[in-house]
Amino acid sequence: MTAANGERTRPPYWPSGRTRPYTPRIIRKAERFIQTALREWAYAVGSASSNERANELPRWLHEYNYHQNNSALQNKPPISRIGQVVNNVLQLHT
Repeated sequence: MTAANGERTRPPYWPSGRTRPYTPRIIRKAERFIQTALREWAYAVGSASSNERANELPRWLHEYNYHQNNSALQNKPPISRIGQVVNNVLQLHT
């Protein structure tokens, strides 16, 4: 975008400033999830093939999100962070 005086301006929806460089502190939740997935899903049980391991992923994700307690969430599963029952999602997965 260009202002009336010819200077370039940012669109109003662009964030100001720069993106901070990658550090584990910034994305520690994602890093922790990846560590857990590797430990409990990818390498927990030997798989005959990558396809066999990939087929197991949806079951593991369901177990992780709906049934596995997390100490950081007062021993509740991650889905409990939603805080609202939307279309009875929590009731269907108890």
